[in-house]
Amino acid sequence: MFKVYSRYGVWIAIVLIAYFLLLKLIGLHQYPTLSAANGLIFGFGIYMALKKYSSRKNNFKYEKGFEVGLLSGGIASIIFTVFMAVYMYQIDTEFASGIMKRWNLEYDLGTFMLLLTILIMGFATTLVLTLTFMQLLKKSWNTKDGNRNTL
Repeated sequence: MFKVYSRYGVWIAIVLIAYFLLLKLIGLHQYPTLSAANGLIFGFGIYMALKKYSSRKNNFKYEKGFEVGLLSGGIASIIFTVFMAVYMYQIDTEFASGIMKRWNLEYDLGTFMLLLTILIMGFATTLVLTLTFMQLLKKSWNTKDGNRNTL
């Protein structure tokens, strides 16, 4: 299980970083609304991690699948936040202040606030997508064999 969620977590982070750098190359990295595509990237990666894990196990348990989804998205969120911290503190120090000015926010914690927002958004996206995908992948009790599990 560690191999599945760590591999997919790293790949999700790599695709997120590549997407951000592509936006930077085009000059559209200043528009936070384009980060909505991050949800698609998270969704595809988490879904693939869950499919890979469920294909390896004959008895796919909800708890283990939930763990795979949360940890793969969590790893990706942390790696992407670390990348953005390096980017905002070392490479483009005006990036955070530019976004804060665009939002008309005058806080002294501009860069840190953006990093915290990126991390929280990554964890929230991971939680919602994992809950959603687990509903698709769990075994249904609406079968003849599942009826024995009712009261």
